[in-house]
Amino acid sequence: MKKLSFSALILFENDDYLLVNKPPLLSSLEDRAEPWNLQKLATEYCSEAQLAHRLDKETSGVLAIAKNPEAYRSLAMQFEQREVKKVYHALVKGIHDFKDEVIDLPIKKLSMGAVKIDKREGKAASTVISTVRTYRGYTLLECRPVSGRMHQIRIHLSAKGMPIISDHLYHGDDIYLSSLKPKYNLKKWTEELPLIKRVALHAARLEFKGLSGEQIVAEAPYPKDFEVLIKQLDKYS
Repeated sequence: MKKLSFSALILFENDDYLLVNKPPLLSSLEDRAEPWNLQKLATEYCSEAQLAHRLDKETSGVLAIAKNPEAYRSLAMQFEQREVKKVYHALVKGIHDFKDEVIDLPIKKLSMGAVKIDKREGKAASTVISTVRTYRGYTLLECRPVSGRMHQIRIHLSAKGMPIISDHLYHGDDIYLSSLKPKYNLKKWTEELPLIKRVALHAARLEFKGLSGEQIVAEAPYPKDFEVLIKQLDKYS
């Protein structure tokens, strides 16, 4: 991935915090396979910048960065005490109608960068889900993780038979225009590509308290790939 303009990613900034809209396929922290990551870009912008949490490489959306140690400690404590409000959007297969449905399943981290549901050895984890919109054969879900386990939303939805679109690690299928558009014709000698080439998960909103007690809120618009996906679903549903 080529170097990005960090300032173009900023959604909110004050003396203590930066809230940015992380692009998909940009690592939060150092990745040996990539020359750039969000932490590196942030420290070039502000020397004391420190990510207060992280998003999976494929996940897009709002991410908070502390600009000084006091701000970092404050937000880290809020995450630990589960006071930070996080909202994600995920596209899943099937028609589902949820209103504040709670998924409460313990998660165990595996050695290969994945997780599984394990009711004996897993750590407690809960996610609240609600339906945002249904399409022809698909549902856009709002997911509010109460805890912050690795791959929590991804494994919780998969365990409930609703893996996120293109989440191949947790059994998610790709989505193709041919499954949406009536009388779709693929040009001869060409291969149809998925409408989105990464996990269809976006961190849409983040809310926490600043050092002066003020509420800090940021909402991240969809990146281009997620926006195009939703437009196609709107068009053909």
